[in-house]
Amino acid sequence: MSISKQNVTISLTQQTLQKVRILAARRATSISGLLADQVEILVGEEEAYERAQRQAMTLLDRGFHMGGVIRVSRDELHER
Repeated sequence: MSISKQNVTISLTQQTLQKVRILAARRATSISGLLADQVEILVGEEEAYERAQRQAMTLLDRGFHMGGVIRVSRDELHER
């Protein structure tokens, strides 16, 4: 399976560029590879968060049965 890639241009300060060169070298990768990996992680985290949010909303919409039995109606509780 061939995955098409596209180049992206970014602007970094000289100080940041020097630090990222060192970081990439320590990880035995290129700056491009390092940034691509970090963007992939960021996108994956965002997708996981959105999936978890949808699941939580589905659970809330369904509601929870907490046990117990309602023996009187709301109107009976609020009779004056």
